[in-house]
Amino acid sequence: MKVLLLAGTAEARELAAQMAAAEINGVASLAGAVRRPAMPDLPARVGGFGGAEGFADYVRNEGIGAVVDATHPFAHRISARSQRVCGDLGVPYLQLLRPAWQAGRGDNWREVDREEDVVGLIPSGATVFLATGRQTLERFAGLKDCDVIARQIDPPDGPFPFPGGRFLVGRPPFSVEDEVALFRDLGVDWLVVKNAGGAPSRSKLDAAKLLEIPVAMIARPPQPPGAKMETVEEAMAWLTTL
Repeated sequence: MKVLLLAGTAEARELAAQMAAAEINGVASLAGAVRRPAMPDLPARVGGFGGAEGFADYVRNEGIGAVVDATHPFAHRISARSQRVCGDLGVPYLQLLRPAWQAGRGDNWREVDREEDVVGLIPSGATVFLATGRQTLERFAGLKDCDVIARQIDPPDGPFPFPGGRFLVGRPPFSVEDEVALFRDLGVDWLVVKNAGGAPSRSKLDAAKLLEIPVAMIARPPQPPGAKMETVEEAMAWLTTL
């Protein structure tokens, strides 16, 4: 049986390594959103499938016997498409979805449903640090009266999409100490993040707590139905049952 791993997260890289060590026949698919992605320990393909029809053709033509979706929690359209196509083809589908972050003592989080909703929270003139990726930047255009700093992994290939914004290039991981120093240096008043979950990327939230910076937390979109696991070990156990 050949397993298709929809990758792009730290969990996907770990799962790929364990699959390779267990000699599971698999291929990892990367969307290509990052210019120099960390390649998994499996044969890999980079780029989209061409929509639902293209994805279905790939699954059929490559003889895929199971799909593990370890994409980002906000890649909900890809996950919904993958689950739907697998259901139509009768191919087992598993979503490896890490738990969402939960606010604890000392956290000052304001949850919003959409990127556009942060405009109602953040006052004009605030220095806003966006740790939300580059693909949805235009949705924050209502913050044009703020000093907006957007961090992304790759150097920008164009101007900032609205006035008052600038890019900051940085490649994770970032320690809590690094984030504290950065936020102090920039004079950050608000942190905006998507509730991606995961321990490595929580450092910015811990830094915000230490500096008493409020956080606009964008809630996760609805996820597709179907089997879900939270850990790589659970996903590996699922693969052994097929």
